[in-house]
Amino acid sequence: MKPVRSLARAMLSGIFVVSGYRNFTNPGRLVPSAEPLTDRVAPLIQRVNPRLPTDTATLIRANAAVQVGAGLMFATGRLTRPAALVLAGTLVPVTLAGHPFWNNDDPLARTNNQIHFLKNVGLFGGLLLAAADTEGKPGLRWRTGHRIGHSRRSVGRAVRTARRETRIAVRSAATARRIPG
Repeated sequence: MKPVRSLARAMLSGIFVVSGYRNFTNPGRLVPSAEPLTDRVAPLIQRVNPRLPTDTATLIRANAAVQVGAGLMFATGRLTRPAALVLAGTLVPVTLAGHPFWNNDDPLARTNNQIHFLKNVGLFGGLLLAAADTEGKPGLRWRTGHRIGHSRRSVGRAVRTARRETRIAVRSAATARRIPG
């Protein structure tokens, strides 16, 4: 199953690496469509850290750089689950800013944006599946529950052994008191 996962990760990450590189080197073509979203987000960024840049081109470049980095990590199998979550997070502003089909009056543009919007929603779902994939290994929840169960059984055995040893010690002491000497 490893080759299938590796191939699927490379195929899924390809769009993020290529479009991320393209958007990083040429953010100007996306600025008009991204400005409505970045104008809303800029005050939030300023509240978090006033030193962070809030201009649209820089935010597009930052998102693109994250997509390239996380896409490469995802494709090469390094920290795949966190990389998938990061890629899913970068897909949200791209989808909202790039494909607002609800704002289009032209039926052709509306249909085109709706198709791309749904494509991105599908990519988002695939990334969520990849983030949940444990590659056949037990997940953290199972391992935690298994450890807790193992610990409970060990404690139960220790308690039973201590009770048994206590009964033996009590009997030995009672027997020793009966023996003269």
